[in-house]
Amino acid sequence: MTLKTLNSVDTSPIVASDPSTDLDELWRSVAVELRTRGNDIHTPISLAYAERLCDAHPEADRLLVRVTILLHDTGWARVDESKIISEGFGENWKQAQIRYEHEFKGCDIAREVLPGLGFDDDFVQRVTAIIEGHDTRAESYSIEDTLVRDADRLWRFTTAGIALASGWFFQTPTEYCQRLRKIVIPELITDAALQMATEELQRSEALLKTDIFSSATR
Repeated sequence: MTLKTLNSVDTSPIVASDPSTDLDELWRSVAVELRTRGNDIHTPISLAYAERLCDAHPEADRLLVRVTILLHDTGWARVDESKIISEGFGENWKQAQIRYEHEFKGCDIAREVLPGLGFDDDFVQRVTAIIEGHDTRAESYSIEDTLVRDADRLWRFTTAGIALASGWFFQTPTEYCQRLRKIVIPELITDAALQMATEELQRSEALLKTDIFSSATR
């Protein structure tokens, strides 16, 4: 069942968001790790979506959601890079061993960087509990976990997300947009994320002329 909100949902283009700066020290501490697998594009966009989801769900711990989404994919920097595409996006990609590895490594990085920035042990544990399983665990166990999962998916609906992810799955942008509609939209947990994804995908498809490319391949 889709999680509803009584609050307004911002579905305007994500590029219109004002970037937050209060986590800049954390950004700097993991900037090198975020250069792997396009995460220097994926992560800032996902954080912007996470902030909008927190606006729609003020009952969530906003800082926990924001810090976790910033760190959730840093672990890709510490796995075998040659296997990221071949295994991480191959057949049965959701259960590929390398995906478990990147979660574990992401937890290691969170434990390394957060204490020095003033975050206590309890907060660090809450962050790692979400990172460990954000890709591979079937179910969300908290509102913060839920918002991180939805934010992690929402970036894919932007033109930047489509450009990167279509290559990972060896698909054209048009084929990938079809994948978003068929597979990714049904995975969204909150109604707020569903509204954002639907609006963003419509804008992306219009800009990328997917209707024309789709008809040209028939």
